Amino acid sequence: MPHVSDVLSARDIGKFVNLQVLAKQVVEGFCTGLHRSPHKGFSVEFKEHRQYVPGDEIRNIDWKLYGKTDRLFIREYEEETNLRATILLDSSGSMAYSGTRSNGLTKHQYAVRTAACLAYMLLQQQDSVGLVTFDTKVRDYIPPRARPKHLQAIINQLGKTKPEHETDLGDVFHEMVSKIQRRGLVIVISDLFGDVDHLLKALAHFRHSRHEMMIFQIWDPDELDFPFRQWTQFSSLETANRQHLVDPAQIRRAYLEKLAVFREKLTSGCSRHRINLVPMSTDQPYSDALAAYLGLRRKSR
Repeated sequence: MPHVSDVLSARDIGKFVNLQVLAKQVVEGFCTGLHRSPHKGFSVEFKEHRQYVPGDEIRNIDWKLYGKTDRLFIREYEEETNLRATILLDSSGSMAYSGTRSNGLTKHQYAVRTAACLAYMLLQQQDSVGLVTFDTKVRDYIPPRARPKHLQAIINQLGKTKPEHETDLGDVFHEMVSKIQRRGLVIVISDLFGDVDHLLKALAHFRHSRHEMMIFQIWDPDELDFPFRQWTQFSSLETANRQHLVDPAQIRRAYLEKLAVFREKLTSGCSRHRINLVPMSTDQPYSDALAAYLGLRRKSR
């Protein structure tokens, strides 16, 4: 399965300001790597060939088969039930962190690019996709639509979103349930920092409303292995003027133990509520999110 590095270098990714171009490059490169046509909705399941007739799209011709048979055939795919998806993007202050191994991207910038890639692929599959951005409360809401031009509205909003303020995910998610009234797929992109019990109750509220759920938990590699060795000043990204100068050697073990407890509690809670939790770090290719999404869709059919 291809990585985004097969399509774009890390330096190129850092330079992208056009999210739509990035999404197109990543999604089409990913789907090409799956040996499936990047056209006709990026359909996942190949069905059969049929002979070409005048008026068919030339881009749907199987040129490899033509090379073997000297005859023109069109690749056809299984039709899939249209999906209604809503992407929930965390834009709170903690998402502004960027370490030394993240290709110069903050967690929020990585999350924005991941959201753009997922939205692009959903719309190419002729599914409906919407967007919610939030921090302490819901900031922007774009209802799901399936029109190709809808992507530009989502891209524009993603490009304007900045990480700031604190957040209580549990309270915000409870608020969102009333906004997303029609049953569908809810895709959360967040670091999920906060009280786990309160968060799981809110996620269970989504499930009670019969939404399917997929969560991409965004990490910076620094948060996973705590690589700091010298005295370091840590500043809160959500609360102004909160700073602590510490010796990392004295807190590293306690930090990693608390991290393990947090992750295990979150993982087991999501499993209990049948919520798909996908950890991702900012040094991973965006195509990993696409692969996880397609894996979920295959299992749900």
